[in-house]
Amino acid sequence: MAESFFASLIDELVESADQDPELADGIRWLDEQARRRGVTIYDMAFEVLYRHDWSAGSGAWLRSRN
Repeated sequence: MAESFFASLIDELVESADQDPELADGIRWLDEQARRRGVTIYDMAFEVLYRHDWSAGSGAWLRSRN
């Protein structure tokens, strides 16, 4: 269920890229990275979002320690 919801969100972004050149550039980059790694664009999007979330969380933790 969650996987199909995530996939539909990515599909909507791809469709919206027709009207947004910056989003289109990001989708092309994401697709290129996915092809290089031999994964789907959905897997690549998940990895990018996961890394961003992890980085943001670790940054907040580090700031709270100071």
